[in-house]
Amino acid sequence: MEKISLSGVWELHCFPQKSTAVKHPADLAWQSERPIPAAVPGNVELDLYEAGLIADPYTGSNIRQLQNYELHEWWYVKEFDAPQQSGRIELVFHGVDCMATYWLNGTELGTSDNMLIGHSFEVTELLKRDGSNLLHIRLQSPILEALKYEYDPSMLAMDYNWPQLWVRKAAHSYGWDIMPRAVSAGLWREVELVVHDEAEITDVYFYTKEADADSAYVGIYYEVEIDPALFRKMFIRFTGHCGESSFVQESRVSFAKGSCEFGIPEPALWWPRGYGTAHLYELTTELLLDGEVLAERKDIVGIRKLELIRSEITSPDNPGEFRFVINGMSIFCKGSNWVPADMFHSKDAGRIPAMLDLFADLNCNMVRVWGGSVYEDHAFFERCSREGLMVWQDFSLACGLYPQTEQFFEKIRKEARYIVRKLRNHPSLVLWCGDNEIDQFSIHRQLDPNGNKISREVLPAVVRQCDPFRPYLPSSPYYSSAFWKTKNMALLPEEHLWGPRDYYKSRFYTGSQMHFISEIGYHGCPNLESIKKFIEPEHLWPWENNEQWALHSSDPIGLGGTWSYRIELMANQVKELFGEVPERIEDFVLASQFSQAEAKKFFVEMMRLRKWSRTGILWWNMIDGWPQFSDAVVDYYGGKKRAYHYLKSAQQDHCIMIDEPSDWHVRVVLANDTLESKQGTYRIWDADTSETLLEGTFTSAVNANMALGRIRISHSQQRMLFIQWTIDGQVRYNHYLLGFPAFSLEKYRSWAAKLAELTEGQTE
Repeated sequence: MEKISLSGVWELHCFPQKSTAVKHPADLAWQSERPIPAAVPGNVELDLYEAGLIADPYTGSNIRQLQNYELHEWWYVKEFDAPQQSGRIELVFHGVDCMATYWLNGTELGTSDNMLIGHSFEVTELLKRDGSNLLHIRLQSPILEALKYEYDPSMLAMDYNWPQLWVRKAAHSYGWDIMPRAVSAGLWREVELVVHDEAEITDVYFYTKEADADSAYVGIYYEVEIDPALFRKMFIRFTGHCGESSFVQESRVSFAKGSCEFGIPEPALWWPRGYGTAHLYELTTELLLDGEVLAERKDIVGIRKLELIRSEITSPDNPGEFRFVINGMSIFCKGSNWVPADMFHSKDAGRIPAMLDLFADLNCNMVRVWGGSVYEDHAFFERCSREGLMVWQDFSLACGLYPQTEQFFEKIRKEARYIVRKLRNHPSLVLWCGDNEIDQFSIHRQLDPNGNKISREVLPAVVRQCDPFRPYLPSSPYYSSAFWKTKNMALLPEEHLWGPRDYYKSRFYTGSQMHFISEIGYHGCPNLESIKKFIEPEHLWPWENNEQWALHSSDPIGLGGTWSYRIELMANQVKELFGEVPERIEDFVLASQFSQAEAKKFFVEMMRLRKWSRTGILWWNMIDGWPQFSDAVVDYYGGKKRAYHYLKSAQQDHCIMIDEPSDWHVRVVLANDTLESKQGTYRIWDADTSETLLEGTFTSAVNANMALGRIRISHSQQRMLFIQWTIDGQVRYNHYLLGFPAFSLEKYRSWAAKLAELTEGQTE
């Protein structure tokens, strides 16, 4: 197989889409003005910006200008030479946004209507082997296309997002509370010609049925393309290598599809970060005839037994569960939600490596890919597999009640089958989840979410068929039939803990009983130097009644829109902790970051302190996909907020934490989220007086918490306590904020400065 890229510079035409618009490339010349250059992969808005036709959409109020193009159609044109190799040739588009018709040399190849999956066309007989070939792609307005479908009262979407219900396009494109309205178009992933060989191994699916340190029992499903006359004459050989561990398995090929299962002694297991090495095998598959290799492919796979042990409901009287188990060991999950890498997805590939660096640096062992965006490509999952970063993957359905019709079911069935088959070999992928918050949206219509056939029938059937050894969760959070009988939110084993977003130690947070938090957040400003990059000088301050702050909060309308309240919410969170809202932007930014940092750290420690009745937390979120004021701990430009550094302390594998006051004392706890016991020393002291409050030695419990002691306190005190411990010669730090608000911002600033001096240069 050979791949020939058609990416690079194309020609782009655009004009308003009308019923009398161009229907064939031959009509393009009289309809379009002079074309502009277009990058592939790319988005049309980036091409318009490069051509000087629009202002920078990331800054000021410029995002609004994109709405002028929502009813346009776009034509991509590319001239190229055909490959001279013999063999069947496919034209492959790995990402097209969104409603497309394709022509090669004036002949229509077909159409596509899904941004989220790839599309391919057989072009062997249509290519001109001598002379150039001409490719045209027409992209139609998703808004106008959405008008062609039927809607009914059982359906529901957010104010700006109704087109998402039928059009398979990243839902955030229409506007979200974390992303702007940017109803984009473009060939956003690679385009290539694929020249196929006469014999090919077209698919390999590696799965683990049982695994421990002594042995593993694995299986491989395969698909090949060969002359049927060679059935039973050929063999297929699988060879795996990982360090000193290896295996070889050979089977006769009796049909174009087949499978085999076999044991591996003393396997090198794949473990999540903190629990061991993320061992990966290079799997080589060879198709053999009379000892000669006719076809070969290589895959990277991992051996691990994967389970999600969960109950339908939970309560203090009848505790349930929501717990990931890898290779027989319970895993405490620490991590964040993965939101769109950029509002223009052609930029994703360039941003993702640095984004994943952040997850590794913060010692995350899980990332939840949120369902309002796209499915990430192989490079994302390959990096996660190397890092021991478990991936919770939502299907791309979010915050709406989608059509319950066979027409839509077939759209989702096709999409899910493509995605599951594409990604199922990655060992980092630990969960398929049906959607994001659609069970919650059912409450708005007073509909039983268990009647949603998409998440209860269509998607689990695809997962069971194509990836039967990986767990499936219908929704996040999941409202089971047992829950629906009572509609008592306290019974949910897994939940998105948003609520009023008041004081981060309020009863709403501390009184929650769920085992696993898959969303929770708190607002904080970007660094001031970042704010100045996207807010124009005349709009920089104050925040009140500020149109650009509202647009970047993010709200498609601006002031008065659905999400514009978020800036005032952030100000109220600042006031809750410090008793006032600073009048200077420098102080406001700092206070909001302190507030966010303490909140995020508290949320993580709140869950870790109650291990194993609590089993994981995925806070919202790591980094922004466009410049904004948000829950992210890293801004769009890569600027790290204070919360990033506090989380780095709170998510260490070995971490000493202080619980909330009870009975005149605070409890000091050492958490160990590894399978190794460590010895060390520790000291806790007052930040102001340097008085030592507790010190000693420890031998940590394996994958468990242990109490180190108690410190007597008074609720009337406002203090910061510094925590230091040493393991294997490495010094670590944490802190605890004691007392009730309101704290003095100046006093907190002095504590933070001392803490920064302590932690500066802290090593991994």
